[in-house]
Amino acid sequence: MAALRYLNLSLLILFPVAWFAPLLRAGVNLPLFGLEEISVVSGLQALWETDVFLALLVTFFAIFAPILKVVGVALIQFGQMRRRMLPALNFLGKLAMADIFLIALYIVVLKGVGMARIETGWGLYLFTFCVVASILVSFLTGRRRA
Repeated sequence: MAALRYLNLSLLILFPVAWFAPLLRAGVNLPLFGLEEISVVSGLQALWETDVFLALLVTFFAIFAPILKVVGVALIQFGQMRRRMLPALNFLGKLAMADIFLIALYIVVLKGVGMARIETGWGLYLFTFCVVASILVSFLTGRRRA
């Protein structure tokens, strides 16, 4: 159980790193043009300028849902919250996974158009690892007895 606690608590550090890490590099598919790195935070900044409702949704999916889940699971692991809350916390993890799906979908669509050049960044892999690790930790926490 101690390893699960440490893994879960490490996500409190890894998630913020993933939010600022480059998810992808995008640019015009022409020579001599560089690629701009896009992170969760830089993408949110751009969204706030153009579509506030979508920015609120993405902020909830990418930032609040994962952190609320990690904190909730930590509270369960340390006996400060009842295990009955675990299904609700698992739902939060699925919302964060939806965010990764949308990012992957955007990459596929943009690559298919052919006018933009898209490269995945290490932040996408880190963010995916954090979400999957969070889902795994909550699953294993639910299987353990208090």
